[in-house]
Amino acid sequence: MKIRSVEHYDLNQLTDLMYQYIVDFYKRPKPPIEKIHNLIETLLEKNSGIQFVAEQDGKLIGFATLYFSFSTTKADKITIMNDLFVVENARGTGVAHELFKRCETYTKENRYAYMSWVTSTDNYRAQKFYEKMGGSLENWLNYSI
Repeated sequence: MKIRSVEHYDLNQLTDLMYQYIVDFYKRPKPPIEKIHNLIETLLEKNSGIQFVAEQDGKLIGFATLYFSFSTTKADKITIMNDLFVVENARGTGVAHELFKRCETYTKENRYAYMSWVTSTDNYRAQKFYEKMGGSLENWLNYSI
């Protein structure tokens, strides 16, 4: 298995993975393909964020997305790991660990103050994984509108 940055030739496979993540895993409406492709293309520029993929035998089996932002309280730049997804048959094999570590390494190597992330309150598997990776639950509540 290999962890690497997304490349243009990953567009179709990554689109399929993102639909599995959005529609199958999170049960959200399927975004138009143009929006998915626009997001991937934006991340390929590596100005607003970056995506990493896990590849095995030429097939993408997972991805992680880091978005670049800022922390006022740190007065510094930060990364936000917005997505970490591994296909079902590859879960528990270390793929998520390697994707997470790649995001963490990128954050440190590029001198971001820290990496943060969120997961749903009912995603107990992810919560257990993040605690194992050294993450700690913060005292913030997330809102959206």
